[in-house]
Amino acid sequence: MSIRVRIQHTVGSLPLAIDATLPGVGVTAITGPSGCGKTSFLRCIAGLERPAIGEVAVNGVMWQDLGHWIPVHRRAVGYVAQDAALFPHLTVRANLAYGWRRSTHPVPALQREALLDLLGIAELQQRMPHHLSGGERQRVAIARALLRSPCLLLLDEPLAALDAGRKAELLPYLDATSKSLQIPVLYVSHAVDEIARLADHLVVMSAGQVVSHGPLNETLARLDATFDAEDAGVVLQATVTARDATWQLARLAFDGGDLWVRDDGQTVGSAVRVRILARDVSVALVPAQDSSVLNSVPATVEALLPDAHPAQQRVRLRAGPSLLLARLTRRSSVSLGLAPGMRVWLHIKAVAVLR
Repeated sequence: MSIRVRIQHTVGSLPLAIDATLPGVGVTAITGPSGCGKTSFLRCIAGLERPAIGEVAVNGVMWQDLGHWIPVHRRAVGYVAQDAALFPHLTVRANLAYGWRRSTHPVPALQREALLDLLGIAELQQRMPHHLSGGERQRVAIARALLRSPCLLLLDEPLAALDAGRKAELLPYLDATSKSLQIPVLYVSHAVDEIARLADHLVVMSAGQVVSHGPLNETLARLDATFDAEDAGVVLQATVTARDATWQLARLAFDGGDLWVRDDGQTVGSAVRVRILARDVSVALVPAQDSSVLNSVPATVEALLPDAHPAQQRVRLRAGPSLLLARLTRRSSVSLGLAPGMRVWLHIKAVAVLR
């Protein structure tokens, strides 16, 4: 199962040249600087723009190639942009019905109810759009898109217009929806925190082209990834293995080590994601001793490259099969004698691990 995209197109003055095969399952995040072509990429897939040269196939179904074109209304795609674009004169229920009635395979009533419960909008159906919060409007827009029974969901910066509170409100719903659905999701965002929370696969774009793509953590850990230096870091999949009620801490096991973090209430055996920023990782030649740092993880240096400032250096390391990043001064790197293949210890404060 895959999404095959080969596009040559010009949008304004931007030449779009994309040749990529993306996973046909899970959430693929698409990121890059403003104006690099992320939205145009989605619009070409949806059929809202017709590229000069284009090939789009979703899980074996050809939507377009040379001499073959399926128009947008016949593509089994759900599309949600920054603006929820609800019909202002219709209730939530009527907005949802608009999507459902335009499906070639209408969602059964029980599944419709389950979807509304999943997105937390079952109690909102009699409201008008102007009586909804920004997060509620986006949840309704996502539900309307899903009620079309799409085989692909496209989300174009759905949280960009929301403040931090509304974003925090909507993220858990997006997370739950992406885990429950059996359709691929392409998710455009600038925000690394959103990507870290939701994505399985990452596409990095620049100047109309895909410059890097792959599994989330491997792509995040690339030292040349186009992220702000302060956001550099990795995402690890882990399992809760113990909870310490005395200190309100939880121990997480990942492929390569263990971490103590604050206890957020997940039961032992639960799968969790954690994000570790490069700036919160210290490199040492020995485990942490007589220190406030709770976590010491053995690792091997893979690569060293310059950072944003000439005084700094980023280090890519591997703990077992897992990749991590550290940021330190070049002076510290030289003092430690860091070099590829060297065995070191990573010191990570429990309070610095993000959930």
